[in-house]
Amino acid sequence: MRIGELATATGTTVRALRHYEQAGLLTSERAANGYRWFAASAVTRVANIRLFLDAGLTVEDVRVFLPCLDGDLRAQEPSAGFLRIARARLDVIDRRIAAQTAVRDRLAEALRTAEPAG
Repeated sequence: MRIGELATATGTTVRALRHYEQAGLLTSERAANGYRWFAASAVTRVANIRLFLDAGLTVEDVRVFLPCLDGDLRAQEPSAGFLRIARARLDVIDRRIAAQTAVRDRLAEALRTAEPAG
């Protein structure tokens, strides 16, 4: 199927599919006219990529799971590798939230002290 058909079948964008391909998560063949041509199995692969990305993993994180992207991930128990990477990603997100909360609190305090009493 062509890239537009894959985008429609997976509910994603052509741009996202090109990004996945550039990142090495997705492969295609080139037709004689230069169009990308994806196997029907790419629908499952893209769904699994989206599953990982929607869970908060990065494209780099997803690369670790290339060998299992073509299977039914929802039917499997999470692997030790997934759990390790997910915990590490959660730790990064928690640190970012804490940093942003601290910035927000400093800004709120600065506004409280800068506003005239009224």
